[in-house]
Amino acid sequence: MKAELLAPAGSYAKMRTALHFGADAVYVGGKQFSLRAFADNFSVEELREATAYAHGLGKKIYVTANVFARNADFCVLESYFKTLASVGVDAVIISDPGVVYLAKKVAPNLAIHLSTQANTTNKYAVKFWFEQGVSRVILARELSIKEIAEIHDFVPEMELETFVHGAMCISYSGRCLLSDYLDGRSSNRGACVQSCRWRYEVRALNATNGKSEWLPIEEDGRGTYIFNSKDLNMLAYLKELEDAGVCSFKIEGRMKSGYYLATVINAYRRALDGAELSVSEKELLAVAHREYTQAYMLGKNVETVNYEDSQSRGDYVYIADVLGTEKGFIKAEMRNRFKQGDLLEVLSPDNNFAKTFVADEIYNSKGERTDDAKLVQEIYAIKCPYELQKGDYLRRKV
Repeated sequence: MKAELLAPAGSYAKMRTALHFGADAVYVGGKQFSLRAFADNFSVEELREATAYAHGLGKKIYVTANVFARNADFCVLESYFKTLASVGVDAVIISDPGVVYLAKKVAPNLAIHLSTQANTTNKYAVKFWFEQGVSRVILARELSIKEIAEIHDFVPEMELETFVHGAMCISYSGRCLLSDYLDGRSSNRGACVQSCRWRYEVRALNATNGKSEWLPIEEDGRGTYIFNSKDLNMLAYLKELEDAGVCSFKIEGRMKSGYYLATVINAYRRALDGAELSVSEKELLAVAHREYTQAYMLGKNVETVNYEDSQSRGDYVYIADVLGTEKGFIKAEMRNRFKQGDLLEVLSPDNNFAKTFVADEIYNSKGERTDDAKLVQEIYAIKCPYELQKGDYLRRKV
């Protein structure tokens, strides 16, 4: 069976984007019990609508309930799992053993995927979870392809999912306490402040000059970023992962923009469908990212820290959301300024992908011709030789 491409969706709109650009399944969070508490997330009614929408396209939807639960959570979780089962979601993603126990008890037909937060790093743990009725394990990011293959050989009945792209945590999967310690926001309860991305200061006490002053030790003028991990990128190793037994390739990013998701999902979809790898590799440079790494997938790796403060801004500027095409013009909601004469490029899952055109006729929402589209979220009509779809994007080379 062909491996699944699984994408994040922090909102209903992002879910539509993910499916439009070729994801086979999406993972989303409800308003409670999700490790991305600051994403828009889904109400129960939105989950119902999203499930119907995904199933109408022959695709799947998984719901996260992967916090480490406290006693007070369980009375709400019981009714929540019953609701998810009635909605018809394809699986619930759980990290806590007690929550797994409850889900099996109150919603026995609801498939359970074990979250990467559970820090599953060996074949015996996978065997244990299989015997508890878990149907899929989302493996810890600390594993190598070789270790994944050993797990698959030991428990071939278990579905294995692994992250292939996105932000990495400096901590072991599911073990981060830094955010809670420094800011009182628990990463294990969905409120991570991403303290690993902060600028840190290392100091040495100079006791030889009579002043006993502290001397800063910095990597460079920007400061010191000793906990800031590089971004995972396994695009070139999908075949090896599939051969190792991985059935689902997971992209990180429920807090990322729709444009980011479209670009990354499009790159992985095209690679999985047999496009030239160089095309997809170029796409992954188009959006903001930290330096890429394969982390521990190829074995021991001590070069996983990103010592730069900021991400690369990417090779393209996100220009507009396409809303549709009418009589040779596309309607688009502007996100970044563009002008008459600019060369615009199409980001699309179909054959219009990477096609370019010059914006030589632009009209604002009042029907007035303009040479400068500078109003954010204004709906502009742009003459375009292509029949673009709602959900496509426009961008411009930096």
